[in-house]
Amino acid sequence: MERIPRRRESLRRKLAEGDLDALLVTSETNVSYLSGFTGDSSVMLLGRDGDGDVILSDGRFTTQIEQECPGLTAIIRPATQTMVQAVAEAAKARGIRRLGFESAALTVAEFDKLREALKEDAALRPTAELVEDLRQIKDESEVAAIREAIAFAEGAFTAVRAGLKPGMTEKQAADRIESEMRRLGATGASFPPIVAVGLRAALPHARPTEGAKIGDAPFVLIDWGATGRPYKSDLTRMVVTGKVTPEFETVYRTVLEAQERAIRSIRPGARAHDVDAEARSVIEDAGFGRFFDHGLGHGVGMEIHEAPRLRRQSETLLKPGMIFTVEPGIYLPEWGGVRIEDDVLVTPEGCEVLSHLPKAIDTVCL
Repeated sequence: MERIPRRRESLRRKLAEGDLDALLVTSETNVSYLSGFTGDSSVMLLGRDGDGDVILSDGRFTTQIEQECPGLTAIIRPATQTMVQAVAEAAKARGIRRLGFESAALTVAEFDKLREALKEDAALRPTAELVEDLRQIKDESEVAAIREAIAFAEGAFTAVRAGLKPGMTEKQAADRIESEMRRLGATGASFPPIVAVGLRAALPHARPTEGAKIGDAPFVLIDWGATGRPYKSDLTRMVVTGKVTPEFETVYRTVLEAQERAIRSIRPGARAHDVDAEARSVIEDAGFGRFFDHGLGHGVGMEIHEAPRLRRQSETLLKPGMIFTVEPGIYLPEWGGVRIEDDVLVTPEGCEVLSHLPKAIDTVCL
């Protein structure tokens, strides 16, 4: 069975477990995952019995759906019909009585309209993360796509790092990274690149500015990623543009040790919160515990933030095929911050760090 129909079969088993006749998929990412369709403004009805699967769209995407979704029934609604009306009509025609919906993707307004359109014909039942749970485990083609996205990101960083000059603004550096990723073959950035000089590196999600410039402080934090086809990557590296001070070396070595210890603990069956704890203990023992106040990592795939999450409260058991970031950081107000981030694959034997940019302290200086 091909990989995309296999995904739908896996989801179908979840519908049976939840006593649902069908699931209405409204998340664009999940529609793409289950159908191969790369457009927008479309939804899916996935039936429990397997012969009622349908993608609902409009006339803009007729040919695209034929090309990208062979074998999948399409309903192209006319301009006079709303999507809610099309869904209700399709559900009634298929005798759906218990219709699940994605509670995180369907708005309250859409829910109210759909409930009114269905009237007494079908009951709406909320579901949570049915497709997202499937997406946690990447198949070989997905792993290959993420490797490609990492290659785009690493190539861009290497080129831009070589051209960093005093006086270049954060925004200019961020724009060059995004441009270089596109030049190398990426469809875009996974998110707006972060380039944060000195004090601004204490802001975990700093927005690049025209005011702060390379050389204003002795180091800069760069967090970036590439979008491939259509999978993403997410990396962070520090670049020292001045002198390695004793304080920077202490903070950097602590963050690097925290990351390395966490990575060594990654294997099938490990709990996400235990991996987080491995990194957090290093930072706490060094006296910086209160300056690391975010989770250790997050899943990366079709979206830049997805399951699983590596954080204190997560009971997720790691499984082969999961890919996530490992990104400990220390953020000191009035000084700056250090974060090191790589993308890691859980393998049957342990894990593989998919990103390869050097990060030893003697490699971060220009």
